[in-house]
Amino acid sequence: MFDYALYDPDTRAPAAAVPPGSCDSQVHIFGARQRFPVKPDAAYVVYQATVEAMLDMHRALGIDRGVIVQSTAYGNDHAAMVDALHRTGPNYLGCGVVNDSTSDDQLAELHAAGMRGARFNYHPKLKNRMPDPEEVTRTAQRVAPLGWHLKLHLNSVDPKPITDLLADVEAPIIIDHMGPLQYEYGLDDPNFAHVQELLGRGNWWVMLSNGDRRSVAGYPWDDAAAYAREYIATAPDRVLWATDWPHPLHSGPVPNDGELLDLLERYAPDPAVRKRILVDNPQAIFQFA
Repeated sequence: MFDYALYDPDTRAPAAAVPPGSCDSQVHIFGARQRFPVKPDAAYVVYQATVEAMLDMHRALGIDRGVIVQSTAYGNDHAAMVDALHRTGPNYLGCGVVNDSTSDDQLAELHAAGMRGARFNYHPKLKNRMPDPEEVTRTAQRVAPLGWHLKLHLNSVDPKPITDLLADVEAPIIIDHMGPLQYEYGLDDPNFAHVQELLGRGNWWVMLSNGDRRSVAGYPWDDAAAYAREYIATAPDRVLWATDWPHPLHSGPVPNDGELLDLLERYAPDPAVRKRILVDNPQAIFQFA
């Protein structure tokens, strides 16, 4: 029984083929139920979202590389992710949950397994403990020397007090899902202006994802396209793309992941710009082998 809609398992190819080396910058996976137990209060669980199902989806899209992001269902127990990284090889890296409970030895083990980022999740629907401000700055100081990026999920919160915590951090910082946009305000949204200002600093990035599900205009998601085009114009070298498969907390209908690459084509009609978003930019920040 699922509280939210399941992803479309019959992934279709996008209308325009993607270039070799293309990267999906955020997916989530779930391990075997008995081997990798989730938290009792997990906000969502999608046991169908296995490593094999994720790889099948990527093969259908033509995607060669990806970043597996720790599901909040596992808290900061990364066993399922580490297992997935061992099985996928060097074309896949990880982004996890790091806090004061993560020892230095554990951090070294996660780095050796392929973890290259720390995510701070503020979305209230995910039922996780909100990151403590001082703990966020301590974590940033610990992971930056490893060459890791930081990742912020800011949906439904005021971003400025959180982004101010990282004002002096030189590590790359990714804002998930195009930022905590208030789509009813369009391009006049003050949160959109704040993300644009952050992009002007040089080490802030934005991930083009979830535009379809957060659109208030509905299909074909013209309001999301307007935001994305402005982000691309502002910082073409610091924009990423992701499916966010298996689309957690999606109330449905869930679009086919091929449609999401078609949406990227609307964001960036120029094939050279799409190559930058799908290949060059991910290589620059994630440093795939």
